Amino acid sequence: MDSNRLPIMDAEIGIIGGSGFYQFLNNATTVLPSTPFGAPSAPISIGEVAGRRVAFVPRHGQHHQFPPHRVNYRANLWALRSVGVRQVLAPAAVGSLRPELGPGTFVVPDQLIDRTWGRKHTVYHAKGKVVHVGFADPYCPRGRAAVLGAAEADLRPVDGGTLVVINGPRFSTKAESRWHAAAGGTIVGMTGVPEAAVARELAMCYTTVCLVTDHDAGVDGGEAVTHAEVLAQFSANIERMKALLTRAIAALPATEPDATASCDCRRALDGQALPFVLP
Repeated sequence: MDSNRLPIMDAEIGIIGGSGFYQFLNNATTVLPSTPFGAPSAPISIGEVAGRRVAFVPRHGQHHQFPPHRVNYRANLWALRSVGVRQVLAPAAVGSLRPELGPGTFVVPDQLIDRTWGRKHTVYHAKGKVVHVGFADPYCPRGRAAVLGAAEADLRPVDGGTLVVINGPRFSTKAESRWHAAAGGTIVGMTGVPEAAVARELAMCYTTVCLVTDHDAGVDGGEAVTHAEVLAQFSANIERMKALLTRAIAALPATEPDATASCDCRRALDGQALPFVLP
């Protein structure tokens, strides 16, 4: 796609930064879109990466002021969609539930288990209209292929795995970690839900890229996890994450118009009467 044809405030690809990931674009223009769900975590920064128009929002705010259960996931995704984004890459810090996946490992999961509660899980809350979206495969296959195809010799993400999303903000007990692993979990984090589900409700392609910062408590001798450890490990790998995302952005397919999009993520609302018009 010729990015020069896009209006100055439009973007086709969105990045939602996780813990320790507060900036991605240089010389960006910022905008604060209004949404039906309040303000996003921070103004949306819009710039160019690898010849593509990219919008960035730090998930936890510019000063990490929003804990996982207080992030306004609906506003963040609505705001990204309102500036043109249809493909989202979402880096996140996670704990490992597998001894072989140590700190510094990148994982591109293909499944998730939702163990959150009390969060705003849907944008479709108006009375009189019921909207159901398929979520059997929560992540975009084309987005995952772009990230995995962006691997280099020193950075080869693990292809597939199940992300267990806990409510937080506390970390898991050792018993919970063993339970999550026994249930088939590969990695564990606090922000993947409802983010992935809301993206699907808005007919957006969504791919998460996870950086293992620690072994979860009770896994491979792991003891209590600390927030400082998580941020330190993410900081040590932030440039590797940015390089991977930059290559993935270049590899993503051009965004198709909504009416003719071929990806199943973008067709999630086909045939359904919506209670409002999407941006």
